[in-house]
Amino acid sequence: MAPRILLARHGQTEWSLSGRHTGRTDLRLLEEGRRGAKLLGERLHRAPWSGLESVEVRTSPLVRARETCALAGFAERATDWDALMEWDYGAYEGLTPGEIWADRPDWFIWRDGVPEGETLAELGARADEVVQWARSADRDVLVFAHGHILRVLGARWLGLDPSFAATIRLDPTSLSVLGWAYGEPALDRWNDTGHMEL
Repeated sequence: MAPRILLARHGQTEWSLSGRHTGRTDLRLLEEGRRGAKLLGERLHRAPWSGLESVEVRTSPLVRARETCALAGFAERATDWDALMEWDYGAYEGLTPGEIWADRPDWFIWRDGVPEGETLAELGARADEVVQWARSADRDVLVFAHGHILRVLGARWLGLDPSFAATIRLDPTSLSVLGWAYGEPALDRWNDTGHMEL
């Protein structure tokens, strides 16, 4: 069986709720985020996932991702990996798009990037590292990470430019699956938050 990547975005934080760019700032989950992480874990421990016993698990080392991983029930199997950290937003860390547009009305992160931070190409290179690792063995993998890095990971899985990530949004505690169709990389599932509707 060709390997797949299951993507779990971390739960809601104060900054994700308010739309602030949260790169390397280490925030804890809100109660809503904790609830979502538990519901995601319950879903992954029921059929058809059934606990994903043979799956290799990695997580961003940032607290919001590690906490989501733990509440979902995968902490004991997870390895921290810096490649899964969120985009380093540099001078735009903690700012909302509205605050940035006050100075740069035409700014678009997927085209213009961020000053003093990580370039989109650098983010894409990290995503490529994750794709290469996931495809390196005959097993599925589960990663807990952040909105922008996971969107770029989806783009690079498909062999597309990292800027394609602008078109595929992700909600907190969503589940996505990068798989295969007719031997080609495909999005099996994207931004699935059905567990949050319980």
